[in-house]
Amino acid sequence: MAARSCLHLLITLAVAAAAATGVLQAGRAQPDSNGFISIDCGLSGTASYVDNATKLSYSPDAAFTDAGTNNNISPEYLLPSGSRVFDNVRSFPGAAAPRSCYTLRSLVPGLKYLVRASFKYGNYDGLRRLPVFDLYVGVNFWTTVNITDAAVAQGLEAIVVVPGDSLQVCLVNTGGGTPFISGLDVRPLKNSLYPQANETQGLDLVARMNFGPADTYIRYPDDPHDRAWKPWIDPMIYAEITTTKMVQSVEEDVYEAPSAVMQTAITPHNASGSIQLRWEVKPNTNYPSPGCMFIMHFSELQLLQENTIRTFNISINNKIIGNITPDYLYADASLNNEPLRGSIQYNITLHATANSTMPPIINALEVFSIISTTTVPTNAKDVSAITTIKKQYEVKENWMGDPCVPKTMAWDWLTCGYAVSSPPTITGVNLSYNNLTGSIPEALSLLSSLTVLDLSGNQLSGSIPSELLKRAQDKSLQLRYENNPGLCINGTCPSPEGDPKLAIYISVPVVAVTVILVFVLFCLLRRKKKGSVNNTVNPHNELITHSYGSDSYGHGSMQLENRRFTYKDLQKITNNFEQVLGKGGFGYVYYGILEEGSQVAVKLRSQSSNQGVKEFLGEAQILTRIHHKNLVSMIGYCMDGDYMALVYEYMSEGTLEEHIAGRDHNKRNLTWIERLRIAHESAQGLEYLHKGCSPPLIHRDVKATNILLNLKLEAKIADFGLSKAFNRDSDTHVSASILAGTPGYIDPEYHATMMPTAKSDVYGFGVVLLELVTGKNPILRTPEPISLIHWVQQRLQCGNIEGVVDTRMHGVYDINSVWKVAEIALKCTAQASTQRPTMTDVVVQLQECLDLEYGHASSVPELSIDHVSKTRTILEMDHLERVPLPTMSSAGR
Repeated sequence: MAARSCLHLLITLAVAAAAATGVLQAGRAQPDSNGFISIDCGLSGTASYVDNATKLSYSPDAAFTDAGTNNNISPEYLLPSGSRVFDNVRSFPGAAAPRSCYTLRSLVPGLKYLVRASFKYGNYDGLRRLPVFDLYVGVNFWTTVNITDAAVAQGLEAIVVVPGDSLQVCLVNTGGGTPFISGLDVRPLKNSLYPQANETQGLDLVARMNFGPADTYIRYPDDPHDRAWKPWIDPMIYAEITTTKMVQSVEEDVYEAPSAVMQTAITPHNASGSIQLRWEVKPNTNYPSPGCMFIMHFSELQLLQENTIRTFNISINNKIIGNITPDYLYADASLNNEPLRGSIQYNITLHATANSTMPPIINALEVFSIISTTTVPTNAKDVSAITTIKKQYEVKENWMGDPCVPKTMAWDWLTCGYAVSSPPTITGVNLSYNNLTGSIPEALSLLSSLTVLDLSGNQLSGSIPSELLKRAQDKSLQLRYENNPGLCINGTCPSPEGDPKLAIYISVPVVAVTVILVFVLFCLLRRKKKGSVNNTVNPHNELITHSYGSDSYGHGSMQLENRRFTYKDLQKITNNFEQVLGKGGFGYVYYGILEEGSQVAVKLRSQSSNQGVKEFLGEAQILTRIHHKNLVSMIGYCMDGDYMALVYEYMSEGTLEEHIAGRDHNKRNLTWIERLRIAHESAQGLEYLHKGCSPPLIHRDVKATNILLNLKLEAKIADFGLSKAFNRDSDTHVSASILAGTPGYIDPEYHATMMPTAKSDVYGFGVVLLELVTGKNPILRTPEPISLIHWVQQRLQCGNIEGVVDTRMHGVYDINSVWKVAEIALKCTAQASTQRPTMTDVVVQLQECLDLEYGHASSVPELSIDHVSKTRTILEMDHLERVPLPTMSSAGR
């Protein structure tokens, strides 16, 4: 919960001005004549504009949200012929709450809506750091937004039933970077459309493809519902079929694919050939077994002669779900009636029946995953009342989304009641000591379940609403209003302490309590200085005992034994924080030089960091008690008021990721022997965490950016902010309520169970090994997103080691050691943790690889690898790492 001093509840507008503003905003926020809401997020000013392609009017987003900042994308990413909606974004940096929301009003309760959120990073913040964050529709998790390319625009789409007359779309900061959004569209649908979407489940679009020769997206007005249909054909595999004649819908059509989409189709060149589609799905934290829906659209576009027939079976994973004989110029659809679950890969085959004289065709395809919409929002009357209070006191960023749901994002200063069979209600409101002015809002009386109301310590004036007084007198409400000198009761203004009729509870001001706690903490942190150090920046060798309850290692206090710096010391060391080395979840890292000439890296906690005192002390304590040549050493720390910092040894060659990516053109490419040494040294560091520490540690964020290199290219593991202790004897899991780690490196078992083990580190290290071998990122675009693990597996299964190895090494390596490292990496990244080696095993095997390289061994035991089928397919999707409007390609790579 944010500190109360961060709440700026100041009434700055007169009631009339606020009302006028509300009228203006409501006018701009209304749906158009089609019921469409079209928002250009981050658009400055108040003027709307008409989109060139759809001819729809797009409005600025100021009327829909009261958080975030407007930003323009970098000029290098501007596309003059592209949609204007991607030229700017609204971002939500340093929000007081993790959730930032858009509120879409004037909807029809119980109606089905298509909701589309669009994103293009375009390096709008100049940081070149691609974020990952969550997206919610209403109070239900929708999907994870994973930005993998600054230049690529993404469109995420859901079909949901809206229970009320408004809907909120919320961006949730999960620690993977600053959430942002480019555009937001809402389109009403008839309730007969997409019957799979209902009150308890929605549809999350994975792909919507228009097969045939079209070279543009089809949207409104060709599709009156403004669905986005992406064109695709591979002329090497399929022939195109087209018509200019109108394709009509069959009676009671529940999908209404537009004629412009149905006028094109594909069919195999070979009359006896089949159409094969493939889609890959990975479980995620919210949906460990995602349900999949495949909606295939068909229409016969050729007037067949009497002696010809086109009939084909449709099968998914070799199970026939039906057959179809397309009608001439009539659109129909086929689908799996129940969501498919439990598979990693779905293979869809369209194969002509025995009596068919024509090969199969397909006009269009929609792929959806099921999202749950069973979470019930807060009671509508309570939401209306608390929203009125929010407007009066101008509470913004920390009161976003639903007041009570999800529980982890409930508004500060509210208490909610959760019943099994009814919506949550607001039972307590605590607005004490916030410098509130003006009268007590009548809307508080509308909170029918309210049992505690604390308004003490403000500058409120006027009378207490009679309904609140009545409830306080009959003891159904605990009302606290002392220390409001201007507050009147029954026309007079007595001192609240003397009123015997009300249950008045004297509260200690939060500010005073905070001051006392800070003073106590300061006293606890002060210890007699042990000796002195000849250093003008005056660090101290101290033993700091911080009483912070029981820490994550079961100790009653955290002990830090390192040099202590003041904030002024850090300013001098870093030349007033002149040179930034990097930035993480904790804050920026700066370059510094001690007086004696030692170079250091200073990690300064930013005020907006998601990591607090506990995480700071946790990392500091770990670094003070672990010492290994392959772990970054901590030189000192700073705890000076609100300023917290850790001071590390300086690693002049930066991160391993920088060398692999080759972003610094002044640095030469790493040789294979250097890569092997780095791998071996990093593995030794992780092995020490798992086996040499007491208690052992799980790093939980093993990746190439957390492996640092010094001038000698010696590797050291860094960033222990997410580390946790585990039971070495039983290798049991660590309990974790929040998913930690970085996309591309996260153990799938941990992703599904939220229970990281030492084998989670092994998995991340396996990805690092693959990066060292290939010189590629953990997630690739080829052109659709694919994990590096799968990319390597596809090639090694065909024996193509040359197609895997980084070409920048120019063939200077022992092929056997490369094979062995690739084999180790794939074992480390096995889906089941029980099949992965320990870090001790990895260290031994990498030493063997070094021996092979040093000794120029001519051979190693051959790898027995089964060759995979080279069946050509046209659709490869990865649900976790997808681009929702994907590029299609043949899959026999």
